[in-house]
Amino acid sequence: MTEALDDLLRILDLEEIEENIFRGLSPAEQRQRVFGGQVAGQALIAAGRTVQSGRVHSMHAYFLRPGDTTLPILFEVDRIRDGRSFTTRRVVAVQHGKAIFNLAASFHVDEPGVEHQLEMPRGMPDPDGLPTVREQVAPHRERLGDLGEWWSRPRPIDVRYAEPPVPAPLRDGPSPPRQRVWIRADGSLPDDPLLHCCVVAYASDMTLLDTTLLPHGMSWNTGVAMGASLDHAMWFHRPFRADGWLLYDQDTPAAHGARAFARGSIFTQDGRLAVSVAQEGLVRVRREER
Repeated sequence: MTEALDDLLRILDLEEIEENIFRGLSPAEQRQRVFGGQVAGQALIAAGRTVQSGRVHSMHAYFLRPGDTTLPILFEVDRIRDGRSFTTRRVVAVQHGKAIFNLAASFHVDEPGVEHQLEMPRGMPDPDGLPTVREQVAPHRERLGDLGEWWSRPRPIDVRYAEPPVPAPLRDGPSPPRQRVWIRADGSLPDDPLLHCCVVAYASDMTLLDTTLLPHGMSWNTGVAMGASLDHAMWFHRPFRADGWLLYDQDTPAAHGARAFARGSIFTQDGRLAVSVAQEGLVRVRREER
């Protein structure tokens, strides 16, 4: 296990300070706000620790306020319903006495049913033969400024761009409204299905909003646009391991009124559709660039 992944597992290992109340920390990184994938993963852990049976099958979240990276986050769990087949939880993340994040999560016991899925995109390159993001960004660090340093630091998630084969900040000009990346935890994980879902929840927020800038030839590093996640929804269809390669197929159907919508399908390497993702984000463009 890499040190970066070990740090992620530490921040996901919440402290239970009272019944239904958990406390989480942020990594010692200089961020303006708490990373959305972090608070989503932590909130899902808090919900799951109050559930006696069933696997998480869906989560729907809203990002309400920027999180303060220098303070702990309190996660308050509301045990809305414990049913025979489904269990529902609501989690509110609090800092400075105010809600910064709200999550609804549902858990379902395994049972048989109909089976079908969309086909995994064909012709995807072998992830082990693709360069890492650090390798791709290294020759361009000066051009990327502060973002170059951020892209180059050790990360808990190994991301490899499949199609187009470069990170969004390195592309020149508009490109099709889709990107595909291989993702996996940068090391082996314990055999805890909830933890694997939380790690993928963390990873799912790393590249999704970037997709909304592709049709416009923009990137966050130029200062032309600023963005933030507004909401985030995930549906967990089948069991998977987050420490095995997963193909994250992302596209952006629409953007309007400073809001941009993106969605993603996450496939296991053998072609099973494991997770579906949808997110709307705030994307503001500097007035002089409009």
